[in-house]
Amino acid sequence: MKRLLVMTLLSPLVGCGMFSDDGLFRDRSKDYLAAQEHPVLQVPADLDDEALGQLYIIPEVSEPLIADEPGKLPRPQPLGTALLEEDIKVQSLGDRRWVWINRGPAEIWPRVRNLLNANSIVTERSDAAAGVIETAWVEFDDDPGQRHRYQLRIEEGMQPDTAEISVQHAVAPIDGEPSGWRPVGGDDRRTREMLDFVASGLAGSDTLGSVSLLAQSIGGGAKVEMVAATDVSPYLLIKLGYDRSWASVAYSVSREDFQLVDQDRSRGLFFINLKEELEEERPGFFARMMGSGEEEREETVTARYRVELEQTEQGVLVRVESEGGEVERARKLEVLQRIRANLA
Repeated sequence: MKRLLVMTLLSPLVGCGMFSDDGLFRDRSKDYLAAQEHPVLQVPADLDDEALGQLYIIPEVSEPLIADEPGKLPRPQPLGTALLEEDIKVQSLGDRRWVWINRGPAEIWPRVRNLLNANSIVTERSDAAAGVIETAWVEFDDDPGQRHRYQLRIEEGMQPDTAEISVQHAVAPIDGEPSGWRPVGGDDRRTREMLDFVASGLAGSDTLGSVSLLAQSIGGGAKVEMVAATDVSPYLLIKLGYDRSWASVAYSVSREDFQLVDQDRSRGLFFINLKEELEEERPGFFARMMGSGEEEREETVTARYRVELEQTEQGVLVRVESEGGEVERARKLEVLQRIRANLA
């Protein structure tokens, strides 16, 4: 009994010593704090350094973080409502159609390649850096004498970690010269069928989570950039045409974070409120019982913020201004980030 008591008393001491810095199992959880950055390996000019590229690229952080109070670490910005679960849509604007999915291009690239391979669609050319896949010529039973091929282009979406897939179609006689790619649009039946095939195939894909290292920089860069230099008022830069930019911002400001009061396309303006601010100013229970609610319902809804779109050579600028009084810089950034989180 005495021996058992002594061993029981010593066991905590032995356990603590085993996991101390000088023990058998040293705690390595904070070793990264002492890590040092080493210079990039220099390859002689007469040798090829292509194989020594960055394997895991750390992207630039282009969006500023907003602190609730000066001197405190900012909280992470909320995700857009469309990013919480995987969602796949075939979207259209005018005569253009594309597949939108809330997963990054690096994840979508191998899934599209697997989808084509699983359906015996031969890939003739693929360029991961450009996000382009071209199929070999195929023939359809309902179109004898003709052959077809497709070009699939995977690009970054307007939101972070989203992708857009567009399709071009070429047709030629079996014994004739091939034609060029038809413009990206929705009038071509074969193009619509391929888009629907890709969308339904990705929706049923079981290869979630796989990522292509070759496609990390796919799609030619972000389509939307937050510009927040200290010497200018912050704004969003949408690197697309005005029609697509207007439609995307209109969709965003109609989501649950906002109250859309009015809009004027000819002037490029949206008039909005933040719903959370309206809720904070709403009279309490007893105030409504005393009649304040009746006065509130009779008041005309007025917008607190004005969203302005301006076409420039670089793209479409999206700014937030006040409809009455000044808007703090932090509030402008917050509204712009909420707009961006729901662009489509």
